[in-house]
Amino acid sequence: MLSVDGFNVVVKKPRTSIIRSPLKLSQLDQFFRNTSDVDDWPEVSAPPGFVPPEPKPLTITESTDLAGFLSSAVGLALRLGTGAFVLGWKIDTIQAPEVNEEGKRQYSLKLLGPIIRLRDSSSVLSPSMQPKETLVLYDNESSPYCKRVREMLNLLDITYECRPCFETNKSEWGINKNNQNLLLPYLYDPNIDETIFGDDEIINKLLDRYGQPPSEWDRKALWPIEFKTFSVITSQLSAFFRGSQGACRQSNARPDNNQMRPIEMWGYECSPFVRPVKEKLCSLCLPHTVVSCSRGSSNRDKMVEMTGRFQVPYIVDPNTGIEMFEGAEIVQYLEAVYTQS
Repeated sequence: MLSVDGFNVVVKKPRTSIIRSPLKLSQLDQFFRNTSDVDDWPEVSAPPGFVPPEPKPLTITESTDLAGFLSSAVGLALRLGTGAFVLGWKIDTIQAPEVNEEGKRQYSLKLLGPIIRLRDSSSVLSPSMQPKETLVLYDNESSPYCKRVREMLNLLDITYECRPCFETNKSEWGINKNNQNLLLPYLYDPNIDETIFGDDEIINKLLDRYGQPPSEWDRKALWPIEFKTFSVITSQLSAFFRGSQGACRQSNARPDNNQMRPIEMWGYECSPFVRPVKEKLCSLCLPHTVVSCSRGSSNRDKMVEMTGRFQVPYIVDPNTGIEMFEGAEIVQYLEAVYTQS
């Protein structure tokens, strides 16, 4: 433990290769640099005989919680679909070929059977602007301030690792108990070795570093996020209709969940199919990497290359080796694997 300008700071070695930058002695930069150096990861396994379900795109299955789906849809409407489209979204063609010039399969939205194959992208974002190392967000799922940041990450098509935080578990991520009154969200950017506190500060930093100059796009496109009163109130209502799920740690969650390898989750913030999965990951205190897949995202092509299709949510669990679609079944799977009796 170090004492820096009156702060007691817990310094722990990085847990994964995501953060490689050396630690610096400052009041804030020490709070979040990963947990213990884990060589022996906690062991978990899929339920005996578990077989991932067949994907059924845009379908409410027997396992779907209909009331939960409708409450998620209310949240989507309240937030005006913010994060459903990347910044600078545009339609490229309505007759997209199945494969690109390199012979690789690519994403397109099929409408009216084979008649329309809509392909979209962003006029202001490019892969060269993306962070080379994964950003790390310390987050509470039901916080309206954290939600503003998550929506901005989707808009900028940025993949990030989410580490769920509650008042009772901040020390698990390296925060000393004397500093647990610090408010979320926090973002650690290993590309510049900087920790950023507060939603407004994080949003501005993301735009400055990973967005085009303001002259290249219309700032009014961000009003559902930047009009803070509207953003906070509608985000709070959205969480209210969902029963503030993900706000607290589930009582039967495994105590070592925060030490698990991050689960990869493909999706985007406002999807009513994705939201229950994101809430479950957070309530179980499972670190997870969110691969942003809003409309116009280049990550849609990557999923089609990987799986032969595009559908969210989709998870890749390195702790068990399971890869699967279907939100309701993913929630059941996480409940079976990452809880204790």
